[in-house]
Amino acid sequence: MKGSSITGIGVHVPDGELRNDELAERLNVSEEWIFGRTGIRSRHIVGDADSSSSLGTVAAQRALDHAGLVAGDLDTIITATISPDLQFPATACLIQHSIGATNAAAFDLGAGCSGFLFALAQAKALVESGSARRVLIVGADVLTRCADRNDRRSSILFGDGAGATVVEGIDAPTEIGRFVLRTDGSSPELLCVPKDSPYIQMNGREVYKAAVAGMTEVVSDAIDSEGLDLDKTWLVAHQANARILEAVARRLEWPEHRVIVNIEHYGNTSSASIPLALNEAMDDGRLQDGDDVMLTAFGAGFAWGAGLIRWRIPSPTKRKEVQREALHV
Repeated sequence: MKGSSITGIGVHVPDGELRNDELAERLNVSEEWIFGRTGIRSRHIVGDADSSSSLGTVAAQRALDHAGLVAGDLDTIITATISPDLQFPATACLIQHSIGATNAAAFDLGAGCSGFLFALAQAKALVESGSARRVLIVGADVLTRCADRNDRRSSILFGDGAGATVVEGIDAPTEIGRFVLRTDGSSPELLCVPKDSPYIQMNGREVYKAAVAGMTEVVSDAIDSEGLDLDKTWLVAHQANARILEAVARRLEWPEHRVIVNIEHYGNTSSASIPLALNEAMDDGRLQDGDDVMLTAFGAGFAWGAGLIRWRIPSPTKRKEVQREALHV
């Protein structure tokens, strides 16, 4: 095997929804105040019976179905989460059991909201080194449980959800390109859950500046190495905040019509945000076979990065159409 490719994707969000009108009443602010600062109008929230593993299990099974695989085909499961079900064992172990992936090693990866991107880089390395043939990545977080419901800074931002992708080895040049990954652990207090509190602590102004500068830098590095035409390349960034997304795209001079944004109805879903955005763009027909997609994320740590993928999977509806046509040949 010479390369690796994403061959399936699946997502899941909980049924509960928290709209801006409800938040506005609780926080004594206006709906416009919330939307103007975040670009968010609503977000999905977990119920008492939900967890990162329960959301991730549904997304994982949908990704396997999309790839035409069963759980027993997997060699490895990587779960990117910063809201695990338990301190240990890993949430990946719980998902492994839930889907019946008895042949797969399973472990968690924590890189804040950049978790999915870092996990994708790890999956590529495992597959292209020959250490694995099929890797399932699950990005799942329930950060509404870590946000103080009375804190205007954090309670308006976060939503819950999960997204999963299957990465497989291919006998062809890789469809998952070079990654540019960075970490700066010098100021953890700017974005963290401190020892003396169960809630997210965030310096919004400093996080904004670091996120915009960081994602701009790594995407620029990746662009230079890949020689991309921005008019033909999608930009999918971690859906942290609409103002951050707009600032990054503006600094990169990325064409607005090639930037995928879906934060309005999901909020910041941490490790789930990139697969949620990819899945929506696939389903609505924007993301087509052969499209180049630049992924970038920034999260607590700080940890951030960027990487290029080539999209090679049809939507589930399109795949069924192709399968039906094949049966009639």
